[in-house]
Amino acid sequence: MKIKRREFLAGLAASALMPSAFSQSRKEVLINGKRIKTVDIHAHASIKDVEKVIAGTPVDRTIGGPRLLNLGRLDMMDAWGIDVSVISANQYWWYAAQDPELAREIVRVQDEGFAEWVSRYPDRFVALTSVALQFPELAAEQLDYAVNKLGFRGASMGGHVNGEVPSGPAYDVFWAKAQELDVPIFMHPNNASNIVKEDGLAFAGDQGNIIGNPLETTLFLTKLMFDGTFDRFPGLKICGAHGGGYLPSYFGRAEVACSAFGGRAINADGEFVGVDPIQADDCKYQKPPREYLKTQIFADSMVFSDEGLRHLVAEMGASQVVYGTDMPLGWPDTMDIILNSVHLSNADKEAIMGGNLIRLLKLNRDIEGNAV
Repeated sequence: MKIKRREFLAGLAASALMPSAFSQSRKEVLINGKRIKTVDIHAHASIKDVEKVIAGTPVDRTIGGPRLLNLGRLDMMDAWGIDVSVISANQYWWYAAQDPELAREIVRVQDEGFAEWVSRYPDRFVALTSVALQFPELAAEQLDYAVNKLGFRGASMGGHVNGEVPSGPAYDVFWAKAQELDVPIFMHPNNASNIVKEDGLAFAGDQGNIIGNPLETTLFLTKLMFDGTFDRFPGLKICGAHGGGYLPSYFGRAEVACSAFGGRAINADGEFVGVDPIQADDCKYQKPPREYLKTQIFADSMVFSDEGLRHLVAEMGASQVVYGTDMPLGWPDTMDIILNSVHLSNADKEAIMGGNLIRLLKLNRDIEGNAV
């Protein structure tokens, strides 16, 4: 059977959560001579024990693989200067499980495996649950358990659930729980398989990854905005992987799209013009779209150039951008781009490298919610 590159690389993440000795020299990150705490939102991992749960089921598969670059996760973090890694099993193949009890067990074993790892290295790792969103009520229960019982800091999810972007009312029970718990959701795509025809991006250069992934993220965030999900849950916070996809890079078109097709127009100051309500079959957002980009939508730093980072911060604000590595999948690190940027203040750099995630993930609090 032919294994796609992305599926293979995702499998490599599992073994990177292998015990490893700390490096003799742990890189420390300084900004203007001040030691700062760095936090990485985008870290792949999986739990091999899930294979026992899915053996002989319709979602049977192999999980795991050889260590990437023959390094352990802690060694990589020490070498890169990453203090805290936010791990998640962001592959989402379990969305295909149609038996709710199987879906429940897959996530339970994953989460308990992550919880054991975090308890072993509590100062270096925190975890996100990856819920069974094909069953929204179950997903809400899983999120509640992970946050309140296991001390997880939020959840990760794919850009679609078996082809459907989860922006409609059927998923509101899950979004309501995320808002109630005040935890962020990290959205990670999988080659835009819900948008592009089969093999439509199967060209040299892994285009399903480099083009399809940001496309899937863009559609996901846009639908949550245009379908009114962010308005129904104003406390909801979503972080889009890979720089938020294409959305921040081409946001002006999103701002005018609905007004061009019968919605409310927006003036140069980003204010609605007129008082006519948006019709039910038009865009359902209740605020100027840029407000969501600057408040409820976040993006990781994986844009790989000084100009890309400058533009991302200009469009979203430094408060909405967080450090991400895609560890351990071999992508270039953006830390030096952030630290050496001539466009960012020291305060902006500190916020992006860790401050924003310390706030979002409540990393200054323990599992009981006490300040530490």
